[in-house]
Amino acid sequence: MAALYEAGYGLYVPFGENTRCDVIIERNDVVERVQIKSGRLRGGAVIFNVCSTYGHHPNPKVLKRTYDGQVEHFAVYCRDTGRVYLIPIKDLPLKSHGTLRVDPPRNNQLQRVRWARDYEIGTVAIGGLRAPSGA
Repeated sequence: MAALYEAGYGLYVPFGENTRCDVIIERNDVVERVQIKSGRLRGGAVIFNVCSTYGHHPNPKVLKRTYDGQVEHFAVYCRDTGRVYLIPIKDLPLKSHGTLRVDPPRNNQLQRVRWARDYEIGTVAIGGLRAPSGA
């Protein structure tokens, strides 16, 4: 949320539990819903979930639920890169995970690559938040 604010967005936080978006952003009279996700750097790309998983619930009706029609963007923080990315949902596959390429692919394929740099909105330095050992 700090990176969104620093990028010039007005922020509104939904009230209550089980809302389908984490924050609502506003800029230039446009209001949009955002789901915040954590990304992990794997094989030169930031990988993040684009759906909710309910397998840990007893007797779930569905195992995975997409955000299609419920958010306009994913905001992804990747601790490994220290960067925050804002990705329109229309730019992503909606079945399992999204990827943003940080390093060039090993097979040199450049078509249909989502480059992380194209979606970067800010950096976040998070330090000193871990509890001491044994806590």
